[in-house]
Order: sequence, then C-alpha cells, then structure tokens
Amino acid sequence: MDIIILLAAALLPAVLLWLNIWRKDPRPEPTPWLVKALMWGIAICFPVAILEMGIEACLFGGGQPTNLFGTTVMAFFVAAIPEESFKLLALWIVLRKNPYFDEHYDGIVYAVCVGLGFAAIENILYVFNEEEWLSTAIARALLAVPGHYAFAVLMGYYYSIYHFVDRSTKTAVCILLVPVIAHGVYDSLAMSGLVNPYIGSISFFVLIYFCVRMHKVAKTKIIAQIERDKKETSYYG
Repeated sequence: MDIIILLAAALLPAVLLWLNIWRKDPRPEPTPWLVKALMWGIAICFPVAILEMGIEACLFGGGQPTNLFGTTVMAFFVAAIPEESFKLLALWIVLRKNPYFDEHYDGIVYAVCVGLGFAAIENILYVFNEEEWLSTAIARALLAVPGHYAFAVLMGYYYSIYHFVDRSTKTAVCILLVPVIAHGVYDSLAMSGLVNPYIGSISFFVLIYFCVRMHKVAKTKIIAQIERDKKETSYYG
C-alpha cells in the first residue's frame, strides 16, 4: 500500500498536466504514438543520468558547488543542457516519420509526452529516496513537474513553427535554446540555497514568480498553436 501511495504522489502531477494538454487537442493523436513519445521520455532518463554524473564529476570532482557561479554552471551544464538535448532527440525520433504530425498543436502534444515521461521517472526517484517524501512530492508537484511541462511546451512550440511555418536558423536554434534557458534559470534559482540559505530564501520567491510567468508564456504558446490550426482548418474547409 505504501508503494502505491508513493507512486500516486509521484505520478499524479504528470498525469494531470498531460490531461490538460490532451483535452485541448481538437483532433487527438493516436494512442500508440502518444505512448511511443512517453516511452522515449522515460528511456532517455538513463543515458541522461549517466551523462550528468560524468559532467558533474568533471566539473566538480564529485563534490558540490561552493558559490553561485558554480550552482549556475551546474544548473545549465549538468542539468538543463543534457536533459533538454536528449528530450529534443527523443522528440525528433518520434516525429521524423510520424504521419500524424500534421497540425501545429501536435508538436506541443508530443513534446509534453516526452517531457512528462522524463519528469515522471525523475519524480519517482526523488519521492522514493526522501524520508520526508510528502513535502518533496508537494514541492515537486508545484514546481519541478510543471517546470518540465513548461519546458516541453516551449520546445514543442518552436519545433512546430520550424516544421510548418519558418525554417530559419533562428527558429531552429530556438527549439533547443529557449527550453535550455528556461530550465537553466529555473535550476539556478532552485540550487542557490545550496551555497547561501539567505539568497536561497530570496531565490525561492523569485522562482515562484518565474514559474508563474513561464506558465503564462506556455499558455500563450498553446493558444497560439490551436488558433493557427483553427484558421487553417477554416481556410481549407
């Protein structure tokens, strides 16, 4: 019973966020393709974890950063860049020969599948490895899992823009760069308490504000893609 409770606490945030994306899709994607995207999001957790441990060992010798510059380096080079790069790789694998990738909103749907698959496994590991699992589950349900959701929305938005609208180098770069910046800033704020509890306390409130703003941007991107699809459907009849 305890395992079921822990699994529910770890997985429920990802499930609810996924349902929020799925119910907005006027033409839902085939379930096998959604499962494929989810499974790729889960599968990349393992190579990402190995890569992150290797990068952390090279940069910090297995220790912890001792200043804010170090936590920022860790946030970007140990977490944001490897994780978002592998998520993009997984998204590309899912979409490169997907015949159902035919609407602007689809990029967001599949990216969120990948992102929340990754976030779900990460959340399970955190919740199961903490004695104070309830507080960890609540904190991650409010911040970390929604963070991965927002990063995925941004990646999926630019992926679709590049695929359907604008094949410029700038748009191609944004597919990875925008979620990496968002992820890196998020983790930089979250990790600042490792070296200075006072700055960490201030950063926590900044982090909450940043998350609220990030989700407003994500909501705007979702609405924009849905509206694009409505206009094209109306145009072609």
